[in-house]
Amino acid sequence: MAIRRKRTYTSPKRDSAAAANRARILEAARALFARRGIDAVTIAQIAERAGVSGSSVYALFASKEGLLRALIQEALFGQGYQAASARLDAEADPVEQLRMTATVARGIYESESTLLGLLRGASGFSLALRRLEASLEEKRFALQQARVLRLFEAGRAREGLSLDKARRLLWMYTSRDVYRLLVLEGGFTPEEYETWLSQTLVTTLVAPPARATSAKGPR
Repeated sequence: MAIRRKRTYTSPKRDSAAAANRARILEAARALFARRGIDAVTIAQIAERAGVSGSSVYALFASKEGLLRALIQEALFGQGYQAASARLDAEADPVEQLRMTATVARGIYESESTLLGLLRGASGFSLALRRLEASLEEKRFALQQARVLRLFEAGRAREGLSLDKARRLLWMYTSRDVYRLLVLEGGFTPEEYETWLSQTLVTTLVAPPARATSAKGPR
């Protein structure tokens, strides 16, 4: 006897409604978190502001921390990041990849400072926020590994630099703290930050070009 498989149905209208609900919930959460702080806001308050049921919020995000994760990932790894990352991954030259890393970092932190600046100001002591940011830093460190590995495989890494130290340096120079110190507090423009970071990464991680020797030799 043949087993009848349960048919699955897709509805563009239903999918569109779910996407609209998701966007409203995220916007409501962003506004409330920025105004009251993450720890003081409840799922019920977010649902009320978004005009949806509490069960809809749980169905889409599972928890308040899931909502926070979605907000931060949207800011860090949104469309701008995806486009820049795709261009970087398509680049074969590992040194050029390092230069392009500065463009990716600038795009991330410009977007993040706009979307999440107020949230961090209101929730700087939130344990959930610190825990989530730590996990995203681990993800950023892991994503950069392939970039550094290509540099070493091509024999272009600076002499005396280990793979682990190179990864740590790349992670440090592209951190949010460096962007904050230079741009948000130090008066650098985003363009100046990108230029400085690109030059610094190449100077720090890439072997300098070999000096050409004179064909005539010493006089």
